[in-house]
Amino acid sequence: MSQLLHPVSRRDLLVGAAATGALIVLHPFSARAQGNQAHLRIMETTDIHVNVLPYDYYADKANDTLGLSRTASLIDAVRKQASNSMLIDNGDLLQGNPMGDYIAYEKGLKDGDLHPIMKGMNLLGYECSTLGNHEFNYGLSFLDKVLAGANFPFVCANLIRGTELAANPRDDKLYLKPYVILDKKIKDGSGAEQPIRIGIIGFVPPQIMVWDLKNLEGSVKTRDIVEAAKAWVPQMKEEGADIVIALSHSGIDVKKGDMMENASFFVAGVDGIDAVFTGHQHLVFPGKKDFQSLEGVDTQKGTLQGKPAVMGGFWGSHMGLIDLMLERDGSKWKVVSATAEARPIFERVDNKNKPTVPDDNRIIAALEQDHQATLAYVRRPVGKTSAPLYSYFALVADDPSVQVVSQAQTWYLRDILKNTQWKDVPLLSAAAPFKAGGRNGADYYTDVPAGDIAIKNVADLYLYPNTVRAVEITGAEVKEWLEMSAGIFNRIEPGRADQALINTDFPSYNFDVIDGVTYRIDLSQPPKYDAKGGLANAGANRIVDLMFDRKPIDPKQKFVVATNNYRAGGGGNFPDIDASKIIYEAPDTNRDVIVRYIVSEGTINPSADDNWSFVPLPGTSVVFETGAKAKEFIAQVKSVRIEPAGEGEAGYAKYRILL
Repeated sequence: MSQLLHPVSRRDLLVGAAATGALIVLHPFSARAQGNQAHLRIMETTDIHVNVLPYDYYADKANDTLGLSRTASLIDAVRKQASNSMLIDNGDLLQGNPMGDYIAYEKGLKDGDLHPIMKGMNLLGYECSTLGNHEFNYGLSFLDKVLAGANFPFVCANLIRGTELAANPRDDKLYLKPYVILDKKIKDGSGAEQPIRIGIIGFVPPQIMVWDLKNLEGSVKTRDIVEAAKAWVPQMKEEGADIVIALSHSGIDVKKGDMMENASFFVAGVDGIDAVFTGHQHLVFPGKKDFQSLEGVDTQKGTLQGKPAVMGGFWGSHMGLIDLMLERDGSKWKVVSATAEARPIFERVDNKNKPTVPDDNRIIAALEQDHQATLAYVRRPVGKTSAPLYSYFALVADDPSVQVVSQAQTWYLRDILKNTQWKDVPLLSAAAPFKAGGRNGADYYTDVPAGDIAIKNVADLYLYPNTVRAVEITGAEVKEWLEMSAGIFNRIEPGRADQALINTDFPSYNFDVIDGVTYRIDLSQPPKYDAKGGLANAGANRIVDLMFDRKPIDPKQKFVVATNNYRAGGGGNFPDIDASKIIYEAPDTNRDVIVRYIVSEGTINPSADDNWSFVPLPGTSVVFETGAKAKEFIAQVKSVRIEPAGEGEAGYAKYRILL
């Protein structure tokens, strides 16, 4: 085991910890286990979302940042160096990429069929998992069929069968077992095998009753995560669990509330829980980026309220690992030290992703048929588009590729919010062009012809795996949002010809178009905000004639705006837009929403509605560069007068707008 690598004794520190009840955090290899001690290494995967293989089915190409088949190599390495190890999963297994949709919507599961995720997990020898919120996306019947193929138990302490909560959580009629207690043998420091009882309890976000109401209403209910933990953990101890591990498919938030979505911090505070495996947020803990400056959260040591915790990324990008030093206290074991880390499957080298581990070929072979069937599925049309989807003019005129994203977001959130307090609040939608040339080259544009549209084409429409968010803001804040977006344009002097229109330092993904309002942009005004969101010209007003429902927008009126987690969380430094304005965090990616929208509509009509335009400037023209193929679509752009202006550099074509 690991202690054989570093025989330096730290028993004095460990014994002192045991005597005081303190939890000392050490490197897992810094102390050798004595005869009454043992190392236990617990590995976690979380938020796999059917990404068993390192392949992006949306882009229809291999991807080195994901895949359980890669994480499997990390798991195998730990097992080879440890005498005592366990592998668990933290949920969100069944939905999130086209393979999941193919199995659920196309192939189906007959009795005895194994879901691809279970093929991979059974091969790797998991010992337990809990449910994530995405387990319910295809309904309870489908979930039951998937779980029947698992060679390991699933646990969930806060999912109740039926519609009634008991007065005492211990009397709830649960959908699954709340916990399991595994009777295992572990090798102590002398090499002798000793018995140990390891309890594992699981939790799912209560918000599934909102996110998947249509699949769950009348069949199940949810209970507060922390309330359930406080009820069931004492019973686990009563039944002889030496240590208790929490599988919390719930993120990290230090602001306490009822029915918290991200309750893992408070799970760690429940007496009797020794380690917390967390997930759901698609972040990494411990680490250098996420969860900094939160009181009670140690992002270096990997502790929540002093308890070891880990969040292993998403899609197989990381393996979470908690190392426990256990010490025998009479007939019981207890934790005297711990470390946590999240190990990645790739690294960034020269601005490229480089895999750090190979595939587990057993998984590759087991899923070959599922992989090929999924490729055929994503390459097959799922709907039609009545107009071409292109982004060649997305920075200078209202654009069909941006329009369809806004239409999908609006369609999705209108249904979500219809039974909430925001049902009567006007719904707007913000979207930006992602593929619009720039530093990525003259071919970096969306270009999907009219006619059949396949799932993989959605990658052309929406590059990033963002998730949908809704924010509530005022009419005044809508205007400032648009003022920030308008910073992509240089100031234009009236009466001059062929001035450069685009500020190339301003990324296209920060050029948000807001649908549901109409407005014009006055290029003679200086930008109010710079490319980084700083206030550049406080008195500037580029956004004019801003109208809602054909009337000037009321600065005090409330609006809900559909957007993504990047923007809603403060990405791009848009004025007054941050997490405090979020009213709804969707469990679905924007890509998935677009696919669902196309399937629902059958034929989409993404034609631009020209809700924004430039203020006319007589005797003035501007120039910009775009892809050479743009000439095929000039006639479709109605809101501005565009004409060819010669060849640009590096394969670009130059065009002129007569303002």
